[in-house]
Amino acid sequence: MNPVRMDKWLWAARFFKTRTLAARACELGRIQSNGQPAKASREVRVGDLLQVKNDGGDFQLEVLLLSEMRGPAAVAQTLYRETEASRELRLKLAEERKAMPYFEVSRECKPSKRDRRQIDRLRGRV
Repeated sequence: MNPVRMDKWLWAARFFKTRTLAARACELGRIQSNGQPAKASREVRVGDLLQVKNDGGDFQLEVLLLSEMRGPAAVAQTLYRETEASRELRLKLAEERKAMPYFEVSRECKPSKRDRRQIDRLRGRV
């Protein structure tokens, strides 16, 4: 099997929407291969242990198959196996995020007419 570039494999495994985003993550040090920071041009081999940090969470995974082509998500999931510790930690963090109260960000501008009416109703001035 021919070796595959790191950015191509990450894109094919659907960790990033574009190869450019995958290469940028490598530049920023968010991808590690066997404990070492990985460049986008590094070759991925079967059996490599990767640590991927992206918006979806932190993944620790083992490479099972190589692919340069991006396919359906079901096929992409066969390219790697996530470790149990990584899966449990991600699920635990997701539960903690759900349990946290949601606060709406206040606006920087003055309230609109509709907002003022709601504020007046809240304060009991109708």
